[in-house]
Amino acid sequence: MKRKLLILSVLAICIATLAAGTLAYFTSEGKAHNVITTGGVKIAVQEWADEDKQTPFENLEGIMPGMTVTKIAEIKNTGASDAWVRVKVEKSIKLKGEGTPDTGLVELALNTADWTEKDGYYYYTKALKPGEVTAPVFTSVTFNATMGNEYQNATATVNVSAQAVQIANNGATVMDAKGWPNS
Repeated sequence: MKRKLLILSVLAICIATLAAGTLAYFTSEGKAHNVITTGGVKIAVQEWADEDKQTPFENLEGIMPGMTVTKIAEIKNTGASDAWVRVKVEKSIKLKGEGTPDTGLVELALNTADWTEKDGYYYYTKALKPGEVTAPVFTSVTFNATMGNEYQNATATVNVSAQAVQIANNGATVMDAKGWPNS
């Protein structure tokens, strides 16, 4: 009887050992390293002095009343995500003498088909994908022929500043978009 009990005990230990070894073969470990990178919105203002867009716009001198100069202003999406774009165009004139300059005498050929004006900004009506360029905000600057002698040697400036926000989860149109930077 003792011998049977001993054999049964040894047999039970062997079965338990085999079962533990079998369990080790059915378990495993794994590790996953996941990196999630957010998108980015980045834009660049491009200004051209020719319709072929080969010559960047630079400062001009010797402009006379009644003259029109080519100045094409557009925005390029240089980021990784689709973007809504808006632009602020600010004109100023600095006179050499006394007087109050009329910035209305510096006229822009604005593109109102692709851009909508609201609250001092021009909003691009289409989504701008990475690598794409907007239609021009404006294509030329005209110095009104009625500019008088007080505008001799004056300096006219047209500043273009652009802002962009993400399209993802940010309104169905540019006019619905939120999160614009404070000016």
